[in-house]
Amino acid sequence: MPLPMEVHSVCLPPKTTTFQKLKHRVSEILFPDAPLHRFKNQTWCRKLLLGLQFFFPIIQWGPEYNLRLFRSDIISGLTIASLAIPQGISYAKLANLAPILGLYSSFVPPLIYSLLGSSRHVAVGPVSIASLIMGTMLSESVSGVEDPILYLKLALTATFFAGLFQASLGLLR
Repeated sequence: MPLPMEVHSVCLPPKTTTFQKLKHRVSEILFPDAPLHRFKNQTWCRKLLLGLQFFFPIIQWGPEYNLRLFRSDIISGLTIASLAIPQGISYAKLANLAPILGLYSSFVPPLIYSLLGSSRHVAVGPVSIASLIMGTMLSESVSGVEDPILYLKLALTATFFAGLFQASLGLLR
């Protein structure tokens, strides 16, 4: 004998206009984490503090930082440095640049990220594909052997504008 079929009523979502749907989808694409939502209904002093914490997360977690965390950070920093230093030198050679520039690129980005970043699981620094593209792009324009100063200036200009573009994407997210 077959069991009787049960019918469940389901609530329908509220009716929305096409404009409301479009507005919601655009806001989800452009602002998935709603960074400005925390600023609503706050005093100007609190807004200033929230803005500083947004751009400099160290202000938020810094007061809770302790010696045990510092010890762990030193150990992890030395471990990563043992890999990042030779890797940075190698990537500088891939781009036909001086090895010291690889050391700078292994040291400066993590230093800046420690102040401006908030993720514990991110690696910043040079990558092989960017080094290869940089070396190929610059070798087509100028020889690094014949005119090393111009080669270096072009490399610094390209990286400056790439960094400017990435910084603007981060600020305008």
